Amino acid sequence: MRKPPLAAAASGAVLAVVLAASLEAVVPQKWELRTREDYLRGKFEGISVSYDGTLALAPKEEKLAAPQEEFYLSVLPAPDGAVFLGTGHGGKIYKIAKDGKAELWFQAPEMDITALVQDRKGALYASTSPNGKIYRIPEKGKGEEFFNPAEKYVWDLLFMDTGDLWAAVGEVGGVYRISPLGEGRLIFKAPENHILCLERTARGDVVAGSGGNGLVYRMTAEGRASVLFETPYEEVRSLAVDGEGQIYAAASGTPSRTRRDEPSAEPVRIDAEVTVTAVAPAAAGRPAAAPSAGPPARDGGALYRISGEGLAKRLWSSEDEMVYSILWRPDGKRVLFGTGGKGRIYSVDAEERVALLLQQSSEHVYQLVPLDSKIYVLANNPCYFGLLLTEQRLTGEYMSPVLDARTLASWGRVVWDAAVAGGASVQLQSRSGNTSEPNVTWSDWSPFYGKTEEPILSPKARFLQVKVLLRTPTGQSSPVFNRLGVFYLQSNIAPSVLKLEYLRPNEIYLKLPEQDDVILGAERHAAETRVKTDEVRIGLAARKSERKGFQTIVWEAADENGDTLRYALSMKKDGEAAWRVLEPEWNEMIYAFDTLSFPDGTYLVRLTASDAPSNPAGLELRTERTGPALVIDNSLPVVKNLTAARNGAALDIAFLAEDAYSYIEEAKVLVRPGEWRVVFPVDGIADSRAESYKISLKLPAGAENQVTVRVRDSFGNVGVFRRDY
Repeated sequence: MRKPPLAAAASGAVLAVVLAASLEAVVPQKWELRTREDYLRGKFEGISVSYDGTLALAPKEEKLAAPQEEFYLSVLPAPDGAVFLGTGHGGKIYKIAKDGKAELWFQAPEMDITALVQDRKGALYASTSPNGKIYRIPEKGKGEEFFNPAEKYVWDLLFMDTGDLWAAVGEVGGVYRISPLGEGRLIFKAPENHILCLERTARGDVVAGSGGNGLVYRMTAEGRASVLFETPYEEVRSLAVDGEGQIYAAASGTPSRTRRDEPSAEPVRIDAEVTVTAVAPAAAGRPAAAPSAGPPARDGGALYRISGEGLAKRLWSSEDEMVYSILWRPDGKRVLFGTGGKGRIYSVDAEERVALLLQQSSEHVYQLVPLDSKIYVLANNPCYFGLLLTEQRLTGEYMSPVLDARTLASWGRVVWDAAVAGGASVQLQSRSGNTSEPNVTWSDWSPFYGKTEEPILSPKARFLQVKVLLRTPTGQSSPVFNRLGVFYLQSNIAPSVLKLEYLRPNEIYLKLPEQDDVILGAERHAAETRVKTDEVRIGLAARKSERKGFQTIVWEAADENGDTLRYALSMKKDGEAAWRVLEPEWNEMIYAFDTLSFPDGTYLVRLTASDAPSNPAGLELRTERTGPALVIDNSLPVVKNLTAARNGAALDIAFLAEDAYSYIEEAKVLVRPGEWRVVFPVDGIADSRAESYKISLKLPAGAENQVTVRVRDSFGNVGVFRRDY
């Protein structure tokens, strides 16, 4: 096929642009997802996102059969391959055998089973809340009260090498040590309301997290405690320790009370970085339960890594996700943590790089517990119990955040980039609608886009969403999705004039001079004698002043397309038909003009806002707005019928003050050598264009035989009159 000449091709392209612009704003926009933060605003089903912003298939999950309960709060793998499951609001403990058969193992009188541990002989211990107690359950249905701390909550349990059991309690806040015989005593009373979690370190001491103020304590085996780190959050609800003795802390919420001013036993130091790690000794890997067994409010949270000396790094933080559980994985030298709010499991590697491992269908990932290479996952809202496997899924989909074009838009092309191994595939779909949340009024999902650049098939709308589907025939490799881009063209919308106002007559803004500020008298060898004005006058680009006869007009305008606006101002006298142009093209939203060249009277001002700078000629849109009536009054007020007559030691003065267009604001009289005296009209208030004055003025000694009257109108015009007496 013969190609058209270059000029013809160019003219055809220009014609196509003009035709498209006849319906739309002229500049196409591009929406792009390419970073981890971009992707995290969407939803994931079987998809991971790496630290550098690529999508891949997530690890497999295996949902395990478990009795339906309101909440799952604790889990403990047993040596025989079974698993114990503690519930919330039902106070039940189930034992689920290797074959998946579940049986009720113990029914507690309290509502919540907050923690489960086993001793060396295999006996099961459970803590409960509220009105917390600790039960010893040697076999099915044979539970007995082991220890009652007389506290409302027992949040966590930890066995020590000595065989003693430590218990974290609230709402008084502290730690109990309980002997194998069930004899316990309070070894640490915390200033905070709750001790939520306990974790043992490699050197034999214990770290504890508090609620009320989120502190991390270090405790010796004897129970002596010192503050290792103070977080800016309300609680530390989970702790873990890695192979190097570094501590990982999950902090969340907002401080509920002012922190104490007393210095801690050890210095608290905070660094700018962040990392997380958790270790799971014999009965570790379990987070403390939330102060409320129900789903908590969506508060923010953070993950910290803390050295043995108390230096802390924040590895991850969020305003709408809180960390419930931390798990250290020594095989991959990485930390996993589960969050509430969006039901996500993240990982942090040895280089402190944060990736999203997967997103759960439940809202809160409540507990992560290791089982060899697998991980037990407890989640709530709705409740879920399953295993996170090492194998990769075969399919997954990513749902992008909703693109808001801000106006009705035509969709251009979808462009994307991915690395696809043999047999694997990447496909995209789109849908559009005019509500910020997709619903039944949106279009159906489009046919699949299989090419890396295709026209979007979804109908014109304000909002658009894209779905990315990854597939692989085997679990050996995954497609890697790198980047998503969407081009769109907004419908052109006329600009809006939001406000049109006048300053007081004669009031103007003066632009500050562009010059250096020089310090007068500065020494010759001073290190700095000049300061740039733009360094010290931020936000002070102008100052108010007065200039006789000037009128300043100010306005606010906006354009939903983000177009550059240009303004025109016109004015006409009240009663006239024709508008007279003050300024045909103006770029600022302030305009000052000299009214001395206009006759006194009442005028109307019209402002026209146009998006012509951003649109082709003839396709621009404009909006007009007429301001309130503007009075121009440069005429002086006059004094009529001025009389002055001596009356003993006083002078009786009478006069009429009038103004053609504005009200009389002030009148003063003077008889030298006296001073100017403010006088009030006969009716007591100066508020009209004509005011009568009658006063008796005490004459000063040596008074001259002349009285001066000065009258000012509301526009600042001043008339002065004299009369001899």
